[in-house]
Amino acid sequence: MKGQKDMNELVENTATRSRIVIAGAGYAGYHCARRLERMLPREAAEIVIVSPTDYMPYTSLLPQVGAGTVDPRHIAVSLSATLRRTRHVPGHAVDVDFANRSITVDGPDGQRRELSWDRLVLTPGSVSRTLPLPGLLEQAKGFKNIAEALYLRDHVLGQLELADASDDPAERRARCTFVVVGAGYTGTEVAAQGLLFTRAALRRYPRIRPDELRWLLVDRAPAILPELGQRLGDPALRILRRRGLDARLNTTIEGVTATQVRLSDGTTVPTRTLVWCVGVTPGPLTQALGLETVKGRIMVDEFLTVPGHPDVFAAGDAAAAPDLTRPGQLTAMTAQHAQRQGKAAARNVAATLGHGTRKPYKHRDPGFVVDLGGWQAVANPLHIPISGPLANIVTRAYHLYALPANRLRVATDWFNDIIEHRQFVQLGLIPSEHSGLTAAEHTDIYYQTDGQPLNRSSAAEHLQGTAATESGTRVM
Repeated sequence: MKGQKDMNELVENTATRSRIVIAGAGYAGYHCARRLERMLPREAAEIVIVSPTDYMPYTSLLPQVGAGTVDPRHIAVSLSATLRRTRHVPGHAVDVDFANRSITVDGPDGQRRELSWDRLVLTPGSVSRTLPLPGLLEQAKGFKNIAEALYLRDHVLGQLELADASDDPAERRARCTFVVVGAGYTGTEVAAQGLLFTRAALRRYPRIRPDELRWLLVDRAPAILPELGQRLGDPALRILRRRGLDARLNTTIEGVTATQVRLSDGTTVPTRTLVWCVGVTPGPLTQALGLETVKGRIMVDEFLTVPGHPDVFAAGDAAAAPDLTRPGQLTAMTAQHAQRQGKAAARNVAATLGHGTRKPYKHRDPGFVVDLGGWQAVANPLHIPISGPLANIVTRAYHLYALPANRLRVATDWFNDIIEHRQFVQLGLIPSEHSGLTAAEHTDIYYQTDGQPLNRSSAAEHLQGTAATESGTRVM
C-alpha cells in the first residue's frame, strides 16, 4: 500500500523550499514560470508547472499552421529548453483541495495523482465556446490548439482530394465549400489563410475548377473584426471579398448536419466542413473548484489573488481580473492580458515569499494585429490604423518579438513560403473521432464540485456558458 501511495503522489522534500504550482502552460502560466525563475533565487522555491503538453503553444500563429505556412513545431515553445528551473508534471489539473493544499493531476497514463503546493497559480486557459445547436458538437471543428489546426489542414486537403476524384458536380461543390463561423480575430484569419491555402492547392488537383472553390465567413455582427472598429474592419472585408470570400454578416447558424449547414438568412449550404471560431469560455476546471466566479471566470482582486485564499492566484482567460483602466469592467480574454497577467502574478507570488513587493495588475493595450495572409494585414499599433503590406510587416515583426523562442525558425518558414511552393500532403496524425470539440479540447475529464467526474453533457453545458469572448490571440 505504501508503494502504491508513493506512486500516486508526487512528493519531494520541501522542508527548506516552498513549492509553487502553476496549473496550465498557456500564455499566462508559461510567462508566470519564466518570470518566477528570474525573480526567485534557486533556494527560495521549487517551481512546478502542470500541463498536458511539454510546450507553450504560441496560438497567435495557429492559422498559419493550418495553412501550411509555419511548421507546427516552431510555434511550440519547449518548456524544458526555456524553463530550466521549472519541473514539468505532465497531465491536466482537474481538481484542487484548498484545505490540504493539494492539486489533482490527471496524467497521460490515466492515473490521477496528488501534488502538494505552498503557492498555487491557476492558469487553465479557455476552450471553444459553443451554442446549443443541433449537430454542432458532433460536426464542428475547433481551432484552439495545434492538434485542431493540423487536423483541419488534413481535413481540407482530404476534401479537395475527394472532390477531385468525384464525377458528381453537387458532391464536388459541397466538398469544396468551407464554412467558418465567427468573424473575430481567429475566424477572420482562418478564413483568410484557408482561402489562399486551398487556392494554391488547386495546382495539385487539376479537375477542380477555381469557381468551385468557396469559403464562407458567417457572423451575427454587422461587420468583421468588430473589436477593431470600422477603420480596420472595412479594409479587411474589402481585401477578403476581392479574393472571393463570401462574408455572411448579420447571419447565424441554425443547424448543422454531416452534409450541410442551415443559416438564419434562409439558405442551406451543402458542405463537409464547419470551422467553429465563436469565441472562448473559461476551461471546465473553473467550475470544478467551488470558487466564486464571474461569468465563469475565477474572481480575483487587482493583485490577481483569489479572495479568501491569500496563497492562491489566478491569471489569464480563467481569471475575472478587474480592469483598472476601465473601472467596473473586467480585463478581456486576450493573449495580451494573459501574458502580462502571468508576469504580474509571478511578481505578486514572489512578494509573498519575501522577494519584492506586490503590485496591482494594470495594462493598457497598445493595439491589435490581424494577418490576412499573403502580403495583407490590418493593424492599429499605438491605435494608428494601417492596412496592406505595411500592416503585414508590423504584424510579423510583432510576432517575432512576442515569440519566446524559435524566432529564426518562424522567419525562415515565412521566407520559404515566398520562394517555394507549400507542401500539400496529409499527415494523418489526428483521427477523425478525436477531432470533435469535446475530445480535441479535453473538456470531459474534470470533476464536479461534489467530487464526481464531469460527464459529456456537463462539459457541453459549460462550453455553452455566458462568458464567451473572442479569443483575441492576435493582440500586441
